[in-house]
Amino acid sequence: MKYRSRMDIAADVLEVAQGGAIKTRIMYKAFLSFPQLKEYLELLQGGGLLDYVAEEKEYRATERGKRFLKMYKEVGQAILPAGLKKKKMLA
Repeated sequence: MKYRSRMDIAADVLEVAQGGAIKTRIMYKAFLSFPQLKEYLELLQGGGLLDYVAEEKEYRATERGKRFLKMYKEVGQAILPAGLKKKKMLA
């Protein structure tokens, strides 16, 4: 797997948690170890980007988290042309 920045990992966690997800699902879908997962859950909750819904025992991206994710994707599209992204994904 290629190197990911902290911002890339945070975006991956928020992407998985948009509709609600338990820790295990986030961990596997975002390709994180359990210690990494704990670190990012704390970071994102502390920043108001992620909430824990106790009744459903799952994490959900907040509106602020969804805005962050939208801006993250827009910046990625502005920096890398669409054709270049596809080539990198196939490599």
